Amino acid sequence: MSDTTSNLDLPFILPAQAQKHVTHNEALQRLDALVQLVIQGEASEPPAAPSEGDIYWLVAPTSGAWTGREGQLALYQDAAWVFIAPRIGWRGYIASDQRPTVFDGEQWIAPPLPSTASFNRLGVAATPDGSNRLAISSPASLFNHAGDSHRLTVNKQSAADTASLLFQSNWQGRAEMGLAGEDRFSIKVNSDVTGWRQAIGISPEGYVRHDQRPLARAALAAATLTPASGTATGFDLLHLSGGDVTLGPPLASGFGKSLLVPATGFYLLALTVTANSSGNHSVALRRNGGEDLVHHAGGAGTSTVVTLAWLDSGDTITLLHNSTTEYVFGYGRTELNVMLL
Repeated sequence: MSDTTSNLDLPFILPAQAQKHVTHNEALQRLDALVQLVIQGEASEPPAAPSEGDIYWLVAPTSGAWTGREGQLALYQDAAWVFIAPRIGWRGYIASDQRPTVFDGEQWIAPPLPSTASFNRLGVAATPDGSNRLAISSPASLFNHAGDSHRLTVNKQSAADTASLLFQSNWQGRAEMGLAGEDRFSIKVNSDVTGWRQAIGISPEGYVRHDQRPLARAALAAATLTPASGTATGFDLLHLSGGDVTLGPPLASGFGKSLLVPATGFYLLALTVTANSSGNHSVALRRNGGEDLVHHAGGAGTSTVVTLAWLDSGDTITLLHNSTTEYVFGYGRTELNVMLL
């Protein structure tokens, strides 16, 4: 029979042993140190002023009273160092790191997580709650493939529910993409001026809509007029409009209003002119009353000229008549079609 226990090396009280209390007390001291094991930290040389009961994990190169004791635990007890060889599976607490630990036969490591686990809430450098059961605070997140592909799935219960990604700035929602309250995929954005708006919608059949694209079909009210050469005309009606295209204040000529550009970008502009006069006429599509974007010239009849132009938010669009000609104004006659590309 061995003189010590097989796990903690506690000494047995042997038959006919004198001073049995010494052996008993030695076993109690060892139990006191190991049962609730607290390791101050790793060290290679004894501290100058250890406290009674302090335990250190000895790492190479050891020196002084610890020479040759690498890998062991050093317990300071009764003004002397007692050395203990840890065994696989021993558990403790690293005071310097404030973390639990387990001995794997070579190192004191963090206890490994089970290969399969289920948690009600999980936080990574963040605090989860009832709604955000998984919370992560990190500069970046990596979802890598296992094999050759990786797919992220966001599911919802029914068509009226939402499965989306929400992007925030200072905790205020600024953009959202996904299935928001319907089965049509959409991209929505939010500004302090307009609030939430849907920018793009894609139906389950694949049809794409640009809900906020600036566009308009603008014309004067139906009439036959003969503006004098040098006269500016505008528009009374937006037969089609979107994306905040509006009309400005009345022109000084009394012929309609300017068209206001809501957003900066490349625009496709199609100017249709219907002239009754048989002589040549000339009409310019003007930006801000001074820059000609395109000229329309011809004789009697209806024709269209198309151009591409860069326009800035706040620009105004009007027509300048460079000849005294009788025109037919109105829908499908003399009109302007404009659209942001």
